[in-house]
Amino acid sequence: MLFTGIDLIEVPRLQRAVERWGRRFLCRVFTSGELADCGCSTMPLPEHIVPPPPNYTSLAARWAAKEAAAKALGVGLRGLAGQRNAAYADAPRIAWTDIEVTRGALGQPLLRLHGTAARVAAAYGVRELAVSLAHTQAYAVAHVIGLGDAGTGEINIE
Repeated sequence: MLFTGIDLIEVPRLQRAVERWGRRFLCRVFTSGELADCGCSTMPLPEHIVPPPPNYTSLAARWAAKEAAAKALGVGLRGLAGQRNAAYADAPRIAWTDIEVTRGALGQPLLRLHGTAARVAAAYGVRELAVSLAHTQAYAVAHVIGLGDAGTGEINIE
């Protein structure tokens, strides 16, 4: 069975969110590895040191990858942690940090699933995920393709 998801985001929109919500937003959405990969210091700095701005295009590409992966896993945006929607009360809730973009040996983007995202993938029989990222200064896009068997669809969320 083939699973697919795609997402496009405006880079300035993500930049505004980071500038408005700062570290709280970044830590809710991105893993420490993703933050380090995008030039965000994970260590607290003294007040007199101003950290360099993060690579917003890379952060936006990772955001798009998380949304595309959620779509490929069949939960879409309603399944990513956030506001509850009564119509989807029984849908599994995947934390943003349960979907992580890492780098392979040659620098290519890879997806790593944790927690609920990994359990959802297992329930649907998803064995492999591939991700492709692209961005300009204005937009970032991600496409995720999953390969797997028809799983049980039963998700054990602890």
